[in-house]
Amino acid sequence: MKMHDVVALLQDVPAKHFESGRALLLRRGQIGTVVMSYPDGAYEVEFADRDGRAFAILSLRPEQLMVLHDTPDFAAA
Repeated sequence: MKMHDVVALLQDVPAKHFESGRALLLRRGQIGTVVMSYPDGAYEVEFADRDGRAFAILSLRPEQLMVLHDTPDFAAA
């Protein structure tokens, strides 16, 4: 994974709202964006609403995430 990759959660994850601190449950399949990577292999992922307003930022392990792709890769000939 790298910066700005769009990812989806592979499991439900409890979180707190970025501003209000209210408890949230981010569901499996929730889409976020990688905003930082850590030396220990974890990633900071931002989750935002459809208007682009962040509602949660979490540190997650790679096994909790799946990178999403919106264009195909061309196979080697």
